Amino acid sequence: MQSTYIMKPIAHIHSDFPDKFGIPRQSGLIDSLKAEIIFEPEYRNPDAFRGLEAYSHIWLIWGFSESIRSDWSPTVRPPRLGGNTRMGVFATRSPFRPNPIGLSSVRLETVETHSEHGPILHISGADLMNGTPIFDIKPYLPYVDSHPEASEGFGGPLKNYTLDIECPDKLLEQIPKDKREALFALLSQDPRPSYQNDTERIYGLRFAGMEIKFRVDGTTLHVISVEQRA
Repeated sequence: MQSTYIMKPIAHIHSDFPDKFGIPRQSGLIDSLKAEIIFEPEYRNPDAFRGLEAYSHIWLIWGFSESIRSDWSPTVRPPRLGGNTRMGVFATRSPFRPNPIGLSSVRLETVETHSEHGPILHISGADLMNGTPIFDIKPYLPYVDSHPEASEGFGGPLKNYTLDIECPDKLLEQIPKDKREALFALLSQDPRPSYQNDTERIYGLRFAGMEIKFRVDGTTLHVISVEQRA
């Protein structure tokens, strides 16, 4: 059998996340997060998208482009277990894998025909950094892809709460209205690593051309500053 396979991106995602910190831990957690998938010129043939608009959700097969390593480890330290417990890499969704491939289920909002970029997919609920390469797209089929009775292992939710957001009015005014819902939903999920709980530590999250600085005290996240970034 062939031992090496070459995959090249068919598209790249355009999202509000310029770096990894703060990206939702899984796809579908925050529906108000919007993104676009723009295809490479050779994959813009409209025939390749025929019938796709009939599906409400799609699978994205993509690459951990910021986590490529020359070697791999059979075990990793999942942040949700405190960063000290090792689990088998195949029992996790860690980006540090033999092949740095990710899988996300997202809602397909619309398929737009653009005069310059060809078909563009508008999606919501994505957990991908801006510029992430997309290797393939497949339709989500509920009758085979959904398993409500499945066991979650240690990957199930560790908390059943969300953080309250405290944002002074003067800072709220600096956040575009069309980005507020997604940003506050993102912050309420507590973007900090699960093993960090220093109430005095200031964190910075870049989102939609802004840098949001915050700290967390108990179950309340306090927005400290909002700075516009190029």
